[in-house]
Amino acid sequence: MSLTTQFYTMIAMIGMGSWLGAALDTYGRFLKRPSRAHWVVFLNDILFWFIQGLIVFYILLLVNQGELRFYVFIALLCGYATYRSLLQSIYKRTLERAIQFTIATYRFLARTFQLLVIKPLKALFQLVVAILIGILKLLQLICKVLYSILKVVVKIVFTPIKWIGLLIWRFLPVSSKQFMLNIYWKLAGFIKKVENMKHIFYKLWKKIRKS
Repeated sequence: MSLTTQFYTMIAMIGMGSWLGAALDTYGRFLKRPSRAHWVVFLNDILFWFIQGLIVFYILLLVNQGELRFYVFIALLCGYATYRSLLQSIYKRTLERAIQFTIATYRFLARTFQLLVIKPLKALFQLVVAILIGILKLLQLICKVLYSILKVVVKIVFTPIKWIGLLIWRFLPVSSKQFMLNIYWKLAGFIKKVENMKHIFYKLWKKIRKS
């Protein structure tokens, strides 16, 4: 390995040491260990260090074809110590501000979406529902008025017919009255049988559905 390659390796590993420090602080900020279950923390720690190991090895592979020397670990420790002593406080403040900025941006976009999309759609829906309810009430009122008018018209039209029918009924012979009464009772009996058959078929249908 040439001196240039060794120098590049040292610089890269010092940078990776600083990266590990920043990644560790970022991981701790988002993990929130006290509020997590122990097994969750354990699995996340294993995954975190596995990914960081892959990243370090990939950088090492790019710089010196993956040759692992003792000074690589020294450079990683130096980079981590440099981060802890000089950069940690700056990075944590920057990270916190970035998180707060992201949260504020998300809340602003959510409020904007709520104001410009959700509320107009909600108001439009309420307006449509109110219009439909108004139309239904108007139709109901029209139907009531028409029914009342029709009831009065029917009463006016059929009252004379009723009187004429009663007058004719009084002058009919007894035999004719008896004949018409017999027809009426037969029709009434037939209608009653039909209603009974309807109930029988309904009960049979309920049994078929249950089975």
